[in-house]
Parts: sequence; structure tokens; C-alpha cells
Amino acid sequence: MATTRDARAPAQDAGGKSASNEQRLLWNPENVRDVAESVGIATINEEALRTLSQDVEYRIGQVIAEAVRFMRLGKRTSMTVKDISLALRVLDVEPLYGYDATKPLRYGEATMGQPFFYIDDEEADFERVINGPLPKVSRDANYTVHWLAIEGVQPVVPQNPTSTEARTQDLLPKGPGANPALAALSGHDSPNFKPAVKHAVSQEQILFFEKVQAALLDDNPDPEVHRLRQAALAAVVAEPGTHQLMPYYVNFISNQVTHYLDDLFVLRQMMELANALISNEHIFVDPYANSLCAPVLTCLLGRRLGSENGSDAVKEQYQLREVAASLIGQIANKYCSSNKLLRPKLTRSCLKAFLNPSMPPQVWYGAILGILAAGGPEAIKVLVLSNLKSFDSTMLQPLREKGEASRLDFEMVVGGILKAIQSLSEEDIMMNGVNGENSDREASQVKDFLGDIIGERVVRLANHQVNQAVLDAMNFQ
Repeated sequence: MATTRDARAPAQDAGGKSASNEQRLLWNPENVRDVAESVGIATINEEALRTLSQDVEYRIGQVIAEAVRFMRLGKRTSMTVKDISLALRVLDVEPLYGYDATKPLRYGEATMGQPFFYIDDEEADFERVINGPLPKVSRDANYTVHWLAIEGVQPVVPQNPTSTEARTQDLLPKGPGANPALAALSGHDSPNFKPAVKHAVSQEQILFFEKVQAALLDDNPDPEVHRLRQAALAAVVAEPGTHQLMPYYVNFISNQVTHYLDDLFVLRQMMELANALISNEHIFVDPYANSLCAPVLTCLLGRRLGSENGSDAVKEQYQLREVAASLIGQIANKYCSSNKLLRPKLTRSCLKAFLNPSMPPQVWYGAILGILAAGGPEAIKVLVLSNLKSFDSTMLQPLREKGEASRLDFEMVVGGILKAIQSLSEEDIMMNGVNGENSDREASQVKDFLGDIIGERVVRLANHQVNQAVLDAMNFQ
């Protein structure tokens, strides 16, 4: 620009004509003369012609300089039509119409004493255009609304991408400068990327979350510490702002259960925290039901919980499994309406562990309680009773033969099975007079269907209604 301004100064200085004559212009003055004749100016003197040529050269230099700025901001090395259009807009000049940045221009050259370039437009055959089919009428512009996501769950609507399209998008590398070939070359099918939107949590909520963590993980037997722990759980139950912290709580429970399977105190506190989250009426837990089930199932069906082997420690393990089974029942009953596969999935997991001979007796106990809690009496009737005879002969008989060392495990497993069978009866088992008397034929049928050990325990209950429910299940099979 400084050069062009210096080039204009000699043209305006009457005393510097010799210098202006010597300076060579980049823009041909004859082009200015052609434009002047096209608008009706027949004669124009050389001084005016040179001054106008210098001004045109200066204006074109301005446009090119602005276009170069847009080209560099776009991280490109070639200038496009759009760069020129943006430069004209910045300079408050009416843009040039009829040029498309997506369609490359073809230039032709004609020799008329000097090189002359022109845009080579495609010639259209009128006959072909007239006889050709008409283009489709474009639809009127309209606006519709739909849900992109509801509480983190994307609804299946035509406007949202399908699961196949979503998986295809996951395979592509993310980021402004990502190369599509990098993911395949590096062996990563779904590269990690930083989300564009941060999850905003206030400082007060972060402080509250840290205080709850510290209170729950403090195993000091001091009564004041116990009171603080109960106050933290009560605050989680009653605090409406817990919804913002819900993913952090779920992640905290999962991590603690995963890394501290040998600490019954931590596992018990995590189950208490999960119960507090479920009991909070102000938060929407449905999207987190599946994630919350994983640590609870770990405490219910884990092979070994805790590090101690004494009788008191074993009883604490069984108590922890009872708490976990209660939580499984709450989750299955409360969130089955929003997740149709939740209840069958929980019941199937517990049934698979219950029928696995390689599992320890503690797992069988947790599994039968889990089936009862998640599936209810109907699951016991359909899924469990038909398998109890083989369970009796292949699992309970060897467990009883181990003697006094496995006496507690044997009684707990049998007690859990009896509890599940008693759920088939609507009346209290203590009301023996109302239930009628057991016949020898009925007792024989029950033993034959359930096996010797379990059948004998059921007959001892002297509950005719329970026996009848068992026989109905046998006829159902």
C-alpha cells in the first residue's frame, strides 16, 4: 500500500510529471479507456487516464490484501472466490454476483493484438434444455422440533441418527485437525476426544461431595463419627442438588467397590450410599440404573468379600449380601418401567450364579435372594423350583458332607431357599392351623420334586399353602 500511495503522489504533483512518466503502471490504462467509452465518455486526456489507472491499481491492491488475510485465517495457501467476496464486504463494496466458490472457473485466451482472457461459459443446447425433464419443485421451508436427548438418553426418532450411524461416527477421529486415516493406522477404533461442553458443578456442590466422601470412608468407631456418617447419608437423601452430582456418586461407588472388595466396611458404606441415592425423591436416577446395578451385583455375587475368615466376618458377609439383594429389588421395581430389560437382566445374572457349581455357598445365598428380590415369587416359581432337585443333589449334598466347617454356609443357603419358597404363600407360615394338614402323599410329592434336603425342610414347615404352591409349580412345568 505504501508503494501504491507513493505512486499516486507524483500524479498529483504538477511539478513531478517527468517522474510519473517514468513510473510504469501495473494496470493497463487502455482498460480504463475502454470502460470510459462504454459509459459514454468518448475522449479522456492522458493525465486523467493515468490518475484513474493508479486509483484502480490502489483499490485492487486493497481487495487483494484483505483477501490474503482471510486466506491465511482459513489456514490455506490458495485464494478462493469467497475470500474476495469477504474482502469486498469488509471494504463496504458491493460484491460480484454470479461467481460460485465451489465451481472452478475455466478461462479462455483470445489473441487480439495482445493476450485477452475471458471466462469460458458452457454452451447450452436450447433443444436439449426445452425437451429435458423439469427439475423437482423444492419443498417449502418449515421448522419442526424434536428431542435430541432426554436426561442423557437419545430417543429413537427419524431426526436422530440410528445406532449404526452413531457407531460409524464413533470410528472417525474427532477434532478440527484430525486425519481420518490416523485412527485406522494407530489401531484405535474409537479415539478419545475432549468434549466441547463441560459439566458445570458449583464449588458448593464439590465441597458437599468431598464432605460426604470423607464422612463415609471414616471407619473410626467414635460415636461422633458415626453420627456424622448418618448425617451425610441423610443429606444425600434430602438434598435436591444431588442430581448434578449423580454421575460422580455412581463413579465413586463403582471405584470403591472395585478396589476395596477386601474391606467390608467400605462395601457396606457404598451400599448405604446407593440406597440413599435411590431414596432421594428429587433426582432422576433412571439413566443411571444400569451403572448403579454393577457395584451392587458385585456385592451380591462376589466370590469373596472381606479379608477375615472368622464366624463374625462370615456373618457380616451374609448381611452385606442381604443389603445388596434389597437394593437390587428396589432398583428392579422402581426403574423397570423406564428400562424394560433391567429386571430380566438382573434375574438372569442371579440365576446363572445360583446354578453354577463352581461358585462358593455365599454366592448361592446372594443369588437366590437376588432372584427373589428382582424377579419376585413368579421368578422363583418358574425359574428356581424346577432346578432345585438337581441343586440339592449336586451342590447341597456335597456341602453338607463337609461337616461342621461348612455348617453355617449350609444353613444359610437352605434358609435362603426356604425364604424364596415361602414367598409363594400369601399367609404367614406360623398360622399352621389355617393352612390345613399335610397328607403323606403331598409330602412325598414335594420331596420328589424339590429333592431330599430341601423337600424335607419344606415339609417340616407344615404349611399346606406352601406345599400346594410347590405342587402347582410342578404341574406348571
